[in-house]
Amino acid sequence: MLKPKPKGNALNHKADFRDMLADWFSENGMDYPWRRTREPYAILISEVMLQQTQIATVLGRGFYTRFLETFPDVESLAAADDERLLKAWEGLGYYRRVRMLRETARAVIGEHGGAFPTELEALMKLPGVGRYTAGALRAFAFGLPAAVVDGNVARVLARVMDFSGAVDDTAGQKQMWEWAELLADPERSRIYNSALMELGQKICRPGVPDCLSCPVAGFCKTREPGLLPVKRQKTMITAVDEHALWLRDKEGRLLLHRETGKRREGLWKLPTREAAGISWLPVLTEQRYTITRYRVTLRVHDGAALKKNFRLAEDEIWHEADQVLGLAMPSPFRRVIARLSDEM
Repeated sequence: MLKPKPKGNALNHKADFRDMLADWFSENGMDYPWRRTREPYAILISEVMLQQTQIATVLGRGFYTRFLETFPDVESLAAADDERLLKAWEGLGYYRRVRMLRETARAVIGEHGGAFPTELEALMKLPGVGRYTAGALRAFAFGLPAAVVDGNVARVLARVMDFSGAVDDTAGQKQMWEWAELLADPERSRIYNSALMELGQKICRPGVPDCLSCPVAGFCKTREPGLLPVKRQKTMITAVDEHALWLRDKEGRLLLHRETGKRREGLWKLPTREAAGISWLPVLTEQRYTITRYRVTLRVHDGAALKKNFRLAEDEIWHEADQVLGLAMPSPFRRVIARLSDEM
């Protein structure tokens, strides 16, 4: 791939670097719903949703709009009970995020009278708000000077500055934030940070970037952008099996288990057992999914043969069939329950 040779260092030509990004963004910036508002609450919701989820998923499946319709402001979120909260977040995973969002809303009300603070230190004292989210709120909600470093921005900066260290270790993160703060536009914070993030999404993509379309290619020092950024060695994926029971009582109610672990606390799923205890039962369906470093094969067994001697474990409850799909539950379990409910 032909790549334009750099004509200057971005750090020595900050104004030109910022202007070129702003001009490019004015013609090419995407129209996302969170870019149509300056409301810090709505922007906070979008930023937390997008931390582990792609934009196409958040928009295409209506997560953002649906959540704001359910909880339109900090007051409604702060008052939310677990059932409604988890149901509104269902399908996004990482359920601790939404509980932390509720704690953020409660802190905004209890400590700031319902209005988000604007200073960086005050924002970072809110539960669940770190350096990135605080910077995003300052830039996108308040238009104040701020640096924002996510994966897209780190990739752009690593290539622009020809940084060959790992961008996701402590030293690499420190360097990314230093450069981001030096290059940040104090006058057009909202536009500049949006442009930098979108450049990473659309042009300075992972793998082979589209350098010929890049508005700041003249400042990009690397000659081999496809090799950057460098990251630490990835965690190995472990394959695991999960064995669940499909069990109805005489009234047709379905047995479900309410999670108590940190990852899915409060969500409902089919009861699970050790493989040795139920692997001999017929398998009704399978579902494969990935969670953090695990690739899971979920096997749902027909528990009819267990009815005579079956004992409920803690937090296992019978549910009316017509109420089951209205409960908050992990997406893999929702899919197998919907599938089996249609078939039986």
